Amino acid sequence: MDFSSVILRQPTAEDGASVHQLITRTPELDSNSCYCNLLQCSHFSETSIIAKRDEETLGFISGYIKPQSPETLFVWQVAVSAKARGNGLGVKMLQNLLEREENVSVTHIETTITESNDASWALFNSLAGRFGAPIKHSIMFDRATHFHGEHDSELLARIGPLSR
Repeated sequence: MDFSSVILRQPTAEDGASVHQLITRTPELDSNSCYCNLLQCSHFSETSIIAKRDEETLGFISGYIKPQSPETLFVWQVAVSAKARGNGLGVKMLQNLLEREENVSVTHIETTITESNDASWALFNSLAGRFGAPIKHSIMFDRATHFHGEHDSELLARIGPLSR
């Protein structure tokens, strides 16, 4: 994919509906309400990023700084449209997000990933490699304990410290 026409920027509330549509069309992701996506695009805009070409939303990452760990960016969701997958857009968005002045104090990244989500593991392993940082994982939310058997366990992936 030619990234020259893709704009990476901080989302706004006006992006909420298109982000909701992107996530809804991404079967690997848990869908949230449109209202939730509006909050991600407004309240958490400094720690989120949108990728657009013309008026089309190609990618979105939502995240937040952990209140009890202000050096840690927790990545909530990474969504890349089917037509933009396999071209490194996810890593490009994450790198751009980490390069923002607002996120200069981030030394660690955390996210949760199910064991079977090969695409997410590849993305975060690639990011760890680019930053020369170790990646560790452990169970954060257990299938039986937290999801009553209705969702796979979510493994916490922790990357850092980041070399910048």
